[in-house]
Amino acid sequence: MTSFISHTTIDCHHAYELSGWWKPVLGYRDLEDDPNEPGHEECMIRDPETGHQLLFIEVPDVKQVKNRLHLDLRPRAGTRDEEVARLLAHGATQVADHRDQHGSGTGWVVLADPEGNEFCILRSEAERAATA
Repeated sequence: MTSFISHTTIDCHHAYELSGWWKPVLGYRDLEDDPNEPGHEECMIRDPETGHQLLFIEVPDVKQVKNRLHLDLRPRAGTRDEEVARLLAHGATQVADHRDQHGSGTGWVVLADPEGNEFCILRSEAERAATA
C-alpha cells in the first residue's frame, strides 16, 4: 500500500493575500466550487493543467530558518533569467544566486515570496536541452 500527495501546504500569516500572490506566479486558479475570499484562514489554489493544489493555511508562528521543503519551479516558457526578472518585479526577493555554478548556463536562483517562503527557479526545459 502507498500514499499519494493530495496537495502541498504552505503555512503563512495571510492566506488570502499569499494565495493571490502565488496565482500569477504559477498560473493557478481558485477552486471553482470554493473560491478564496478576504478573511479566509485556508485558501486552496489549483493548476488547471495538472490539478496540483497548494493550500495556504494561516498560522501564528513566524518563519525563522530556511525552509526544509521548498518548491523548485521551471519556466513553462522563456528562460530562467526571464522568469527571475518577472518574479522580482512581482515582489519576490532574491535569497541566493547559484547560476553558472557548474559551468555556463547551469544552476538556479533562490527567491522568497512576500512572507519569506523560499523557492528555486531552475532553467527551462529548452535551456536544459540546449546544453545537453
